Amino acid sequence: MEQRRESGRPSILKNVNLMSLHTSGIPIDDLLGRDWLTVNHLGGYASGTPVGINTRKYHGLLVGAMSPPVRRMVLLSRVEETLHIGNRSHALSASEYPDTIHPNGFDYLVAFDHHPFPRWAFQGDGWTLEKALRLLPDRDAVCLSYTLLGCASPAELLLRPMLALRPIHELMYQWNGPLDAVALSPGHHRVEATTRTPEVYFAHDGEFKIQPIWYLDTIYRRERERGYAGLEDVWAPGLVRWTLSPGRSVHFVCSTDPIDLPLMLSDLQRSAATISITTEFNGLDASASTLLRAASQFVPVDSADMGARRSLLVTQYPWAPPSGRDAMIALPGLFLASRRFDQAKALLESMAADLWNGLLPSSYPEDGSAPRYEGADVSLWFVHAVQQYLSYTGDDPAVHLNLVEAIARIIEAYQHGTTLGIGTDVDGLLSTHAAGLPTTWMNAKVGDWVITPRQGRPVEVNALWYNALCIGSEFMRSIGRVARAEELAMLAASVRHAFNRRFWNEKANCCFDLVMDYGVDDAIRPNQLLAISLPHAVLSDDRHAAALEVVKNQLLTPLGLRSLAASEPAYAGRYEGDPVSRDRAYHQGSVYPWLLGSYADATIRVRGKSQAVRDEVRAGLNPCIEQITGDGMGQLCELFDGDVPRRPGGAIADVRSVGEVLRAYVEVVLAIPPGATFDPNGVKPTPASINLPS
Repeated sequence: MEQRRESGRPSILKNVNLMSLHTSGIPIDDLLGRDWLTVNHLGGYASGTPVGINTRKYHGLLVGAMSPPVRRMVLLSRVEETLHIGNRSHALSASEYPDTIHPNGFDYLVAFDHHPFPRWAFQGDGWTLEKALRLLPDRDAVCLSYTLLGCASPAELLLRPMLALRPIHELMYQWNGPLDAVALSPGHHRVEATTRTPEVYFAHDGEFKIQPIWYLDTIYRRERERGYAGLEDVWAPGLVRWTLSPGRSVHFVCSTDPIDLPLMLSDLQRSAATISITTEFNGLDASASTLLRAASQFVPVDSADMGARRSLLVTQYPWAPPSGRDAMIALPGLFLASRRFDQAKALLESMAADLWNGLLPSSYPEDGSAPRYEGADVSLWFVHAVQQYLSYTGDDPAVHLNLVEAIARIIEAYQHGTTLGIGTDVDGLLSTHAAGLPTTWMNAKVGDWVITPRQGRPVEVNALWYNALCIGSEFMRSIGRVARAEELAMLAASVRHAFNRRFWNEKANCCFDLVMDYGVDDAIRPNQLLAISLPHAVLSDDRHAAALEVVKNQLLTPLGLRSLAASEPAYAGRYEGDPVSRDRAYHQGSVYPWLLGSYADATIRVRGKSQAVRDEVRAGLNPCIEQITGDGMGQLCELFDGDVPRRPGGAIADVRSVGEVLRAYVEVVLAIPPGATFDPNGVKPTPASINLPS
């Protein structure tokens, strides 16, 4: 099998600082710092940079979920396209290799837009070519379409598909395995499975020439920056050729299943009006529509092929497996504020089915193995999510007896003690003591080093515990278990009294972050917000304003709340460097947008729901919305640096970030009550695209 790295024209970039490069006046490094994302709602996705250079090993034009929504694999990594017009060739693609970027297809790139699906416009002397990428909903398949919009001379397009065929966390290297493309028909080929690669199909309406080639030494610069291996070899089975005519589109499809190209193109046309599973409301403004579109990318398709896991969310893109905690935090915004009540119910029932010893899964591993139970707060977030679901739907708890019974089992297990060292003390306060295991959302760990140790009584866990006891009491009463309801009400009163006695930091005028058997942790963190913001607030009303003022002054930034005050000795203002450096900063100063939801709730609890307060909350959410329409390219990332300029970091799309900002915007800014109903066919304003001046 032939092996090479495509060389073509001599590189002018060798030993040149790539920061100095410009594409039509825009620094290429700026464009390489942006990630677009489109999903198929099964766990699969496509993602890359606007200029077509993959900077992450997680980038790819088809990343399929072999066991939806997990076991994801990068199948079609990228394509190389060359447009021939007369006796001139125009390379449209770009890749990074050691000391060089080649070819420089971005020289012809004049525009890119990520909505409603990724589209590129390439332009040269007398010609314009549009490229579009669409994932097919309900299946792992991608369609690339090319349309010549204008050209005075005959044109020919050559496309070489570049396959990686490996799990998302791994890299492919050249090997002597039996990779080959088998013709099923002139326009339909199969790459057969091997012991290390999956079966893949591709189809087209052009002509295919078998020409297997390994492309060596592709560099993923973001992986190297993150301290990981970032060099990969990809395999190309051959070359597709089309003769183009103005106004006619040609197509290339890659899939995990056999392809009926005419039928697939017909399906794409029929689904064009509903390309995403977005529910948008008439009368809502552009900001709400922006948030709803971002939220729609996390909504799973209700497919029988996914079996019992069909309701699970991919809670972060591109690398994290589904998180039970993140799903429960995001559920009110993702499903309730957008009136997707059936999907909210399905997710809650799916989670309840996995209840074990009072615990719900903290994560569902990427390899498809059994759920992990490593979170002391996940079950308590579930109780909150159920209460919010019933508040929105107006249903009687007795109608959802299975969910109420799950809550009863959770409270019983926590009250009397369960795994992870979860149990109550004499005052009813909840503690967690799992040696060497972080059990709260601040869960960074390197080897045996728990970076943010919070063994004892974490403030937000006890706020959630009090909230759960109050909800449990209400639900028990509603189903006729009056004695148990009164017992839980008494326990809740004891917890509230003890909380205010033991968690209040008189010196700092806010809450301790952690109360241990011997001593306290007085670090200023945002976790105390839950003691104010939850429906049943455990912190005494007369202390709300003081604690909120401390949070505002020391933690609030335009893009979220710092996980630790900058005045603290352990503060780390930059989320960068190798895995240890990043994990050290993960919850020691990094800014989290999802906390803006709790901050908004706390603000209106302290200051009321006047228009002035709602306008202030709107102003606080606007930077995140602007991030979505700008550099976020339709999504809101997991975190930002604590220090200016607050660069984005972590996952490029985070369900907590989107869900909580959406919920706060709908509930607080727009003040739409839970019981309100809407017409789901709203306007879809076009977000800003990247226009590259000539």
